[in-house]
Amino acid sequence: MSSVRSEFQWLLGDSQNLGVGVCQVWLKRIVIETQFVIFCAEGTSGKGHGCEPFAASCCPTPNLAPILRPAMIMPSRPNHRRASLALGFQLPMSFVALLSILAACSEPAARTAEAANTRGSAPALELVTQGLSSPVAITNAGDGSGFLYITLQDGRIVILDGTAVRTEPFLDIRSLVGCCGERGLLSAAFHPSYSTNGLFYVDYTDQNGDTVIARYQRSSTDPMRVDPTSAAILLRVAQPFPNHNGGQLQFGPDGYLYIGMGDGGSGGDPGNRAQNLGQLLGKLLRIDVDQGNPYAIPPDNPFVTRPDARPEIWAYGLRNPWRFSFDSNRNLFIGDVGQNAWEEIDFEQAGTGGGRNYGWRLMEGRHCFNPATNCSSPALVLPIAEYDHSLGCSVTGGYRYRGRFARLRSTYLYADYCSGRIWGATEASDGTWTSEELLTINAQITSFGEDEAGELYLADQGGKIFRLVDRAASRSRPVRP
Repeated sequence: MSSVRSEFQWLLGDSQNLGVGVCQVWLKRIVIETQFVIFCAEGTSGKGHGCEPFAASCCPTPNLAPILRPAMIMPSRPNHRRASLALGFQLPMSFVALLSILAACSEPAARTAEAANTRGSAPALELVTQGLSSPVAITNAGDGSGFLYITLQDGRIVILDGTAVRTEPFLDIRSLVGCCGERGLLSAAFHPSYSTNGLFYVDYTDQNGDTVIARYQRSSTDPMRVDPTSAAILLRVAQPFPNHNGGQLQFGPDGYLYIGMGDGGSGGDPGNRAQNLGQLLGKLLRIDVDQGNPYAIPPDNPFVTRPDARPEIWAYGLRNPWRFSFDSNRNLFIGDVGQNAWEEIDFEQAGTGGGRNYGWRLMEGRHCFNPATNCSSPALVLPIAEYDHSLGCSVTGGYRYRGRFARLRSTYLYADYCSGRIWGATEASDGTWTSEELLTINAQITSFGEDEAGELYLADQGGKIFRLVDRAASRSRPVRP
């Protein structure tokens, strides 16, 4: 219970920064893990304590109640009012009964748990599930469900509901996908309004080896499945070689869809495509999926007025961007896989307006590649972090952590596919970045993923999904490195 108390205290203390959606996800998790019943089903709450608006988040499925142990404890009205104000929304009285129990626990114990989380704790990984077929991406739908959607390279997306993977896939397009190697179904992104419009987007390699960006819609009769007739292709990009497909999709904080494209493959970018603004390969693209047919170009994209450039381009000079993400301050991080010597993390400060050249193939990391000398230029943006191939061989970009583990908040986590090393990069007040190796795991880390509460997950190509935890507060045995 001590770890649950510390989570509760953190939740109350940071509720204004987290927002209602994240608070609700975490409250639901605390309820489940403490095994107390919450009588918040619509129609059973009685008058005056606001249960109905909260019911959809607190008890989203009818099978929640059987796994909880009933406890009838009546809270006081002052506790109800105080907790509701602290969290920023009205709570059902029965829910505040649980909060009162937790708050009444030893305050020194709660302070001790928080102090350990800040000073003496260390990151670890917990095994969430295993037996999957080459998971390559993890995402959430942002709909309050708490589900994680796991992309499998062979062409399926499956739903992780807590610790169980649903038997029936959410999406199955194996008949369309060319797999494997660096090809396959590589990621999915849910529309910011997915809860109401049911739209999501996928990036896959087709049977001809070309990249396809397609839109699908959730079934109107079964929200756990996709309507297979809803497919619409937004973009198709020819791939000259079978490697360096990129494959990441993510909606930015501006509501536009960002697409990571590799340089087309082979080795050394023989066509110098990453520096060619007339091609989409070796770029980060940005499109408006809510306008146009099949999409529109955002008017502030950096190259819309250049006749020799593709207007979809947001940034260029990338070799194989394998996982990018935005933090809560709208900053962009890109993990770009190197050639023979250096792996790198690129960074774009929020508000810079795009158009950045990250250097490939002129540079690999902070080092000249082609040409071998005299390659530097003020027009090139150097990475904030790099490591050589004595430490790994292929970077996997991650996320800037925003979860409950105090020591890691605001740390950008990334990993290496080959060595299993996981690093955390932190920014100093002068804008410089420093990386620290956090842990190593015996796994081929294909992707990081984030749930709605800001907690991070890792995918192992061998079929496992891990969750990042605080070793001191973990309720199960962490994975041995």
